[in-house]
Amino acid sequence: MYTNLPSYQIIISLLKTFNIRHLVLSAGSRNVPFVHSVEEDSFFTCYSVVDERSAAYFALGLSQQLQQPVLISCTASTASSNYWPAVGEAFYQGVPLIVLTSDRNPSMLHQWEDQMIDQVGMFDRHVRCSVNLPIINDKDDWNYCQRLVNKALLELNHHGTGPVHINVPMKDYCMDFDTPELPIVQKITRIDVLDNEQWQRTAKQLSNYKRILITCGQSSRYDVELNEALTEFFHKYNCAISVEHMSNIASEGSVHTSLCMDVRYNHISFQEFKPDLVISFGYNVCQGIKEQLRWFKGQYEHWSIQPNGEVVDMYNSLTTIFESSALYFFHQMNRLATSLQLNDRQYYNKLKGYADSVCFPDFSWSSTYAIQQLVRQIPSGSILHMAINNSIRIANFFQLKPNVHSYANIGTYGIDGCLSSLVGQSVATDALCFLLIGDLAFFYDMNALRIKHIKQNIRILLLNNGGGSEFYYNGSWQDEASDLHTTARHHTKAEGWVRENNFEYLFAHDKISFQEALEKFLSVGTTQSIFLEVFTEMKHDSDIIHDFYNIGRPALENRMKRRVKDVVKTVLPDNWIDSIKKIF
Repeated sequence: MYTNLPSYQIIISLLKTFNIRHLVLSAGSRNVPFVHSVEEDSFFTCYSVVDERSAAYFALGLSQQLQQPVLISCTASTASSNYWPAVGEAFYQGVPLIVLTSDRNPSMLHQWEDQMIDQVGMFDRHVRCSVNLPIINDKDDWNYCQRLVNKALLELNHHGTGPVHINVPMKDYCMDFDTPELPIVQKITRIDVLDNEQWQRTAKQLSNYKRILITCGQSSRYDVELNEALTEFFHKYNCAISVEHMSNIASEGSVHTSLCMDVRYNHISFQEFKPDLVISFGYNVCQGIKEQLRWFKGQYEHWSIQPNGEVVDMYNSLTTIFESSALYFFHQMNRLATSLQLNDRQYYNKLKGYADSVCFPDFSWSSTYAIQQLVRQIPSGSILHMAINNSIRIANFFQLKPNVHSYANIGTYGIDGCLSSLVGQSVATDALCFLLIGDLAFFYDMNALRIKHIKQNIRILLLNNGGGSEFYYNGSWQDEASDLHTTARHHTKAEGWVRENNFEYLFAHDKISFQEALEKFLSVGTTQSIFLEVFTEMKHDSDIIHDFYNIGRPALENRMKRRVKDVVKTVLPDNWIDSIKKIF
């Protein structure tokens, strides 16, 4: 029987999948759940050394002779401190020790709890990886714990060898051993460019998949070779390629899935398009496909292409890491494909057909209308920067012309700096540089307009709807009080500051004035950079997006439902609201 503590169950199960058999155990109370579980399991060879300092050195010598990783386990507090000398020695000799320290309830740290010191990261500068496991209360905790243990064990021999540290907190003593079998865990495998046999096996695996979805994350450059390799891969394997503007991918087989994953989809609908395999590369993905894939976590394989081999489990389904560039991966798979391999295009046609079926209404005057008109007309060869949230969301609804390269600060996804980033990029190019930015983001970074290096190639579209419409969109707005601190409603205009900094200033309050300004805004060869401020209303902007999302139902019905909700909030007690929400 095994311990009932899920964190130790995960550790033991992953030790088996990584074929780590040799364990040096020191007496103590906090590590009893682990010790008793492994000493009852014939897979492991256990060694008993009471003194932790001696135990760690014993394990070091054992590992050196076996040329295998060895685990050391102890109880909490000074017991873990006694590992320090041998851990330092292992680090400088490159000996792969797994330092497993048991810990107490994190909420009791520095509260005069018996036998408790701060063990989190205590060996940080002398181990290759240090993880602090969560106390597992739900499935998310379970997945997080599994990922952290995988990450630590993978670092034992990643570009060299050395010790890793896994700290295991627990709320209280658990001496229950009623679990007859260990849980099934997902071992994450890492494949580097030198493992030729594994690459060949990978290509053979790929040829058997019927639904391969490639998700292209953010990339700060357009790579011609990568686009060509993706096109060739699309011809040879049964795949579709999911892109968004920030991917800067325009290969054959690309589907702009923002349209079908965000506009018309729910989890039930996505089951029809669920892949067998997801291959991801690039950085962050903003669109709704990330949420859809997370909803069905564990129901498909996920291969992550990471140049540094990092464990990035974006969809909570990671099975394999390919430590290579995306270009190398697709070149290899194309080279190893048989001459008879062809994409049957069934999966692609299904996904592309649905994306193309989205209907665009005649938007009323709003931020959505303004962005639609601009995005579709940005000249080829231009640069497009987007501020976060609404600017990114709405811009990705609409198709750009070829060779428009897109950027957004979604690495941290903060409100600050998008205007400054655009100005910095515009200095190094003569191409037209466009920025879509909301009012709060603009006023946050408005000092960038006075940077003295500004040229004439900047085009800024300010979406001034009087506050943070994102908070109407995501349901954070509760009542008029929310406009003070949450949406930060205001009546500020940018005109004075813009003119002061020698920009040509244009403005629009409706479709007619916008179309007149847009012609000037898109022009080239001007003597000044141009700033176009459009005035809309944030609640209406939010309503427009929700109507677009619910395009399968009559827009009038959607508006009526929202009006009823607004009225209900004003007349009914707060404790009735949750019940009313269920009706809608």
